[in-house]
Amino acid sequence: MTSHNIKENKIAVIGLGYVGLPLAIEFGKHNFNVIGYDINPSRIEGLRKGVDFTNEVSENDLKRVKSIHYTFNEEELSFADIFIITVPTPIDKFKKPDLGPLIGASELVGRYLSNGNIVIYESTVFPGCTEEVCVPILEQNSGLTFNIDFFCGYSPERINPGDKIRRVHNIVKVTSGSNEEIAELIDKLYTTIVVAGTHKASSIKVAEAAKIIENTQRDLNISFVNELALIFDKMNIDTLEVLEAAGTKWNFLPFRPGLVGGHCIGVDPFYLTHKAESLGYHPEVILSGRKINDEMGVHIANKVVKLMVKEGHRVKNAKALVLGITFKENCPDIRNSKVIDVINELKEFGMSVDVFDPYASPLEVKDEYGIRLMEKIEDKYDTIVLTVGHNEFKNIDISAYGNSNAVIYDVKSFLPKSIVTDRL
Repeated sequence: MTSHNIKENKIAVIGLGYVGLPLAIEFGKHNFNVIGYDINPSRIEGLRKGVDFTNEVSENDLKRVKSIHYTFNEEELSFADIFIITVPTPIDKFKKPDLGPLIGASELVGRYLSNGNIVIYESTVFPGCTEEVCVPILEQNSGLTFNIDFFCGYSPERINPGDKIRRVHNIVKVTSGSNEEIAELIDKLYTTIVVAGTHKASSIKVAEAAKIIENTQRDLNISFVNELALIFDKMNIDTLEVLEAAGTKWNFLPFRPGLVGGHCIGVDPFYLTHKAESLGYHPEVILSGRKINDEMGVHIANKVVKLMVKEGHRVKNAKALVLGITFKENCPDIRNSKVIDVINELKEFGMSVDVFDPYASPLEVKDEYGIRLMEKIEDKYDTIVLTVGHNEFKNIDISAYGNSNAVIYDVKSFLPKSIVTDRL
């Protein structure tokens, strides 16, 4: 049974990826008794040895924090008082919410729920998902009654993969609970580890909606500057120079054009539109923004081909080098990376495409995209496309790997303008 003395509760974090592991570590740093659970035995073995493939937690922290027990044995969850679910919520090939991991985690936790337990969801979902989808699963698998025998909360994750400054403890945490008393207890729980403070939402639905619009708003803002880039390209105007000039006004938002992938911004808007459409409303603005962002990979590849033709290159059988395949800079996460759209489109033109990324796991890239990453750059290329602004690329003389009149295209406006042929 959950104790009102927060520190007496044993916490089980379900899913030890980019969100769950830093959260578990933070609770461990504050002397909570934590069970870190993941279904992947190799992930657990790595963590026990002090290795985090996501690079979100340092080896020092993994070895220093002693109050976490890492396990893939689900029976050990029976000792938990508070369950925090941090599993992925992706979309399927039809761009519909894939609730498989969330449902599986709810079934798992339901098998080990006992009277007085609390289940907190951090995974991004559409408003209403916790109470409409997850709670019935918990009830069915536990035989317990919601808000009588067990309780729920929702506190959306705000992890920014690769960000070493904004971490769990210094990002304001939105909290909520299934009744007033539980909401207060959950808020108190997170207050113990989040020095930036918390915001207690009035309901679980409000907290769910707040999270989903954070990423949807960012997606729409990026789609706007991506559309500007498409327009200015036709006008032969440098988009970055325009944005820098406009940015001198105090309230101009500093968004930049680019590829929008990853497990959040490129996915979450579809959760909101799915829910809206189930209620009979077709969200035009959100879907329009998604369409623009999803088409940017093809636009970039086509722009590169036009520049090659202009420089006198024969496109078919030309050699292309793509720098970066992760969905963002200085991060090994390749989930839903839109760089693959650029690569596939270049291949459609008959090009031979090599990919170099010092952050990505070669095995993961091979499994996910069927691409063999280069260990180092050794050849010369007809075109070089920088798609991800990894810090390591600052130390590479990129122009040295180009053939005569090689087209160098900078998606991120990362390289000196003097060495690139063009940029987005």
